[in-house]
Amino acid sequence: MPYQFRKHYTREEARGLLPRIRLWLNRLHELRHLLADPDPELSRLTAKGHDLGGERVNRRVGLLAELQELVSEFQSREIQIKDLERGLVDFPAILAGKEVFLCWEQGEEDVEYWHELDAGFAGRAPL
Repeated sequence: MPYQFRKHYTREEARGLLPRIRLWLNRLHELRHLLADPDPELSRLTAKGHDLGGERVNRRVGLLAELQELVSEFQSREIQIKDLERGLVDFPAILAGKEVFLCWEQGEEDVEYWHELDAGFAGRAPL
């Protein structure tokens, strides 16, 4: 039976990525809040007939580019962000010959849980 994911993490590999993942998630939270704030001046500038550009637009585009770059860090490693607000991520893994997810939530010290691919957070079990 072919696996769904190309990359599979051991617990040690997932643990090794936690310091970077914590930083990436923190920055994703910051970017999300920065981008969610409405900018009335930017809305006016993007109205039909206005020339886009300037510092405000460049800053917004830069924030969007940084957001995409951080999301790509997860995607390129096949690490799934399941809930950004909670900082819930899943690492594809092989456990007892079966493809599963190692599950970690921001605030947890270590990777200590796993679940079936289709079970989600409710199906978490200790490693």
